[in-house]
Amino acid sequence: MGTRLKVLSTFKSLHRTRMAVFRDDDRALAAARLKINEEFKKNKHETSEENIEKMIKMGSDVEIVLRNAVMQMEHVGEKRLLLRPREDLLLDNVPYCDQPRTKS
Repeated sequence: MGTRLKVLSTFKSLHRTRMAVFRDDDRALAAARLKINEEFKKNKHETSEENIEKMIKMGSDVEIVLRNAVMQMEHVGEKRLLLRPREDLLLDNVPYCDQPRTKS
């Protein structure tokens, strides 16, 4: 894949992730949109292949962190927060067992 396509793919991936991670939070959606666009515009005239590859890697890493580590919370009272995890972040809860399970 050409460098230009990699950059565009990273840009689109970051925006798709932004839409999923900050769903229903207009302020966070707008702030993330501005930050993504600002970073890409700031480096628009970069010509060094090495630097472009580093920035693509950084964008991919940011996308992974957003997708795997960010969860939404909402204030529902003065001292209470409501956690709204995405479906893809939920794990199966396996209870602890002192004795190993035997295969049937």
